Amino acid sequence: MAVRPHIVDRVHTDSPISATLVAWGNAWLLGHVSLETALDRVEREAGPQVVAAEGIETPLLAFLLDRRIEGLSAFRLALPVSGDPLGLTGPPSFNGVAIDAGQAVVAVLSGRCLGLVPSADRRGSSYRGVRWATAEASAAPPDVPSLAEAEQSLRTAMVAATEALLGVGGPAQGFPAADALDRAGEALAPGYPGRAHRVGALAARLAVALRLADERGLTSGQVAVRGAVLRDLDRAVRRARVAAHNAIVESQV
Repeated sequence: MAVRPHIVDRVHTDSPISATLVAWGNAWLLGHVSLETALDRVEREAGPQVVAAEGIETPLLAFLLDRRIEGLSAFRLALPVSGDPLGLTGPPSFNGVAIDAGQAVVAVLSGRCLGLVPSADRRGSSYRGVRWATAEASAAPPDVPSLAEAEQSLRTAMVAATEALLGVGGPAQGFPAADALDRAGEALAPGYPGRAHRVGALAARLAVALRLADERGLTSGQVAVRGAVLRDLDRAVRRARVAAHNAIVESQV
């Protein structure tokens, strides 16, 4: 099948598309939703989806069905940044692309793993979708916290950040409403444990708050203090999101 001409951009690093594919893909694999429902939710988040491998593009639906035949059993979320390859275990070529994107999905197959990294797919003036690049990924399990550990760390970081930011002063920051998460594609899919829903919702709301953090009106000292606090909170948020999205898989082990 010939590849159609197109322009590929990076997705916004705050796009939840990888998290959405992991949550709804796992719900499908475990029988909680149909493939059509899962695919509809993923495409509702970011438009049509294609998967590129060896110079050929395949619609996401066909790709998932083919991988299911090959023994696809789970999806895992990776939210890496430079110096913290959260959810990744190699090889370096895959890690580098995933870190540049700020997110990736690891598909667990029989005896191997396949990495998926999203980019914005734009063809002409009206087409908007996602193109997933594939790469072989290490089958070694990632070093990520358990859901309980992630929840404790998140709440500790949230308290520390609140206390520190109250001392820093500066402009008040808004906090997104809980119902905004479902509209943003951040809500977990059916079948996830209740604790995962709770941790995932809190982490997603804090992630939005971090993106909205505004340094205007702050002194250089206030910027430095706030930056350190927000980096610690960002680390806890990413770990909590990964733990929540992987919880449905861990609960089956």
